[in-house]
Amino acid sequence: MVIRRVLAPRIDFGALRRELGLPESFPAAAQHEAEESAAAPLPAVADRTDVPFVTLDPAASRDLDQAMHLARRPGGGFRVRYAIADVATHVHPGGALEEETWRRGQTVYLPDGNVPLHPHTLSEGAASLLPDAERAAVLWTIDLDADGGTVGVAVERARVRSRAKLDYAGVQVAADAGRLPEPIALLPEIGALLTARGLRRGAVNLPLPEQDVEPDGDGWRLVLRGPGAMEEHNAQISLLSGMAAADIMLAGRIGLLRTMPAPKPEAVDRLRLAAGPLGVHWPAGMSVGEVLAGLDASQPRAAAFIDQAAELMRGAAYTAFDGQLPEQPAHGGVAAAYAHVTAPLRRLADRYATEVCLALHDGREVPDWARAALPRLPEVMTSTDRTASAATRGAVELAEAVLLEHRVGETFEAAVLDVDTPRPTAELPRQPGDNTGPVRPSANGKPPRRPGGTIALDQPPVRARCHGELPLGERVPVRLVSADPTHRKVLFERA
Repeated sequence: MVIRRVLAPRIDFGALRRELGLPESFPAAAQHEAEESAAAPLPAVADRTDVPFVTLDPAASRDLDQAMHLARRPGGGFRVRYAIADVATHVHPGGALEEETWRRGQTVYLPDGNVPLHPHTLSEGAASLLPDAERAAVLWTIDLDADGGTVGVAVERARVRSRAKLDYAGVQVAADAGRLPEPIALLPEIGALLTARGLRRGAVNLPLPEQDVEPDGDGWRLVLRGPGAMEEHNAQISLLSGMAAADIMLAGRIGLLRTMPAPKPEAVDRLRLAAGPLGVHWPAGMSVGEVLAGLDASQPRAAAFIDQAAELMRGAAYTAFDGQLPEQPAHGGVAAAYAHVTAPLRRLADRYATEVCLALHDGREVPDWARAALPRLPEVMTSTDRTASAATRGAVELAEAVLLEHRVGETFEAAVLDVDTPRPTAELPRQPGDNTGPVRPSANGKPPRRPGGTIALDQPPVRARCHGELPLGERVPVRLVSADPTHRKVLFERA
């Protein structure tokens, strides 16, 4: 769901690509392997082309990792079939293409085009689950009871054929009208059950809208987008598969988990203290996730509370293990053990974790090439996660600066999302011309930081630093002090 959008002029993202060292093309040997693999016949595996799978992704996506089919089980409950692109069929161990995917780690998305993990020949062609074409897939079949609890899991290699490429906006319209296509007609019901189960076990989801930059003719749109209901339901199917994969790997004592510590009690206590001043009702016995699920992120006080809650979600990592189980196998946001296996076209780790699951499910030894990769993957994924995050944020910051560079001095209305924690030190006098309040010296000898925080403008949808004494969760007038596209920096002060 798009909340707000503003047109920005033409922007060159080339400098950002160069700054991050993003590759411009694939080595000739890797590209050749991809083309050979794309032309090769599919392997002789189980034929599941009779199942009418569909994909559900953003409208512009062509790197389609997942396709699903949902049905009721005789006697009650549900059957979830989730087909995942079988990338290991196309990328062979020890080859030039595998080596290049380790260098890239994951697909990096920028407004002017992605930097793919695999050549487009595969990622948007022969390996992608595009409609009306037979594809190699890893098929997860997960049976649920009437309350959404898992009662059976199977995973196999299979040939599948998607019947349609659906997008979130169109599916949301169809859902609102009660006209969802048969393969996903049960998605709202199953998604709601899985969400409820997650909240009961302590799962935490941060429903903050995301900023994005989209092409619009010769310019760009700066977009603030909140997740729609169907997008949230779709995410629950991916989480369900990731939890099933984690259970298989833990039972087999080998694998790769996506982990994060559970929120610390003292951090939850601090968040609870912030609820009252922000007008957030937090009944006794209600979990953090349940409180967040009831908030409207378009309201300033709710948005500020959600921003504060983000502090609970720290320390995400990849945890490899072989023989000895990890001390902390769970993911605090999911409130369960969880693994990445549903996006192998876009994430390197998923290919190897999936191979472990296939072997364990079949009672086979995990292939040496997959076992040897496990301890190396956390470092690669952590490093490339940083690059991908820097690209996403850098693109938004550049669009913000370009959009505002000719509006310096103007005043805007903004919501205060976060404020700096004050330091218990003496105050220094203000400098001439500084109207942002007294400056507090730094205890560690670094230059003192002015009081301030993070604000979110209503129009245009910009999130930026602001100097001044700011009331958390309130709307205030702010003045644009600077907007620098070269350094991708925007700064406001309280007006």
